[in-house]
Amino acid sequence: MSSLAEGPKHGYALINDIEQFAGVRLQPGTLYGAVTRLLEGGLIEPMDTEGRRQPYRLTAEGAAALQAHLSAQRRIADLGLRRLSAGLATP
Repeated sequence: MSSLAEGPKHGYALINDIEQFAGVRLQPGTLYGAVTRLLEGGLIEPMDTEGRRQPYRLTAEGAAALQAHLSAQRRIADLGLRRLSAGLATP
């Protein structure tokens, strides 16, 4: 969903973008399994096809869910970094 936050993408573009920002190369089966679950959950929607390519975009519900998830991850990461920093400061 983070990949779709900047705009619609088709499968190959999603695979490449995810590899670039996450350092993970998804196999098509993995990607399309996730796409299917996101479609079924109403978090993304298909757009008009571009030749053989099927682009997808976030729905309003998907954008809200992504915002909530990323905010929670930020809180967890901030807490972990504070605890790590405090732990390193003690002898």
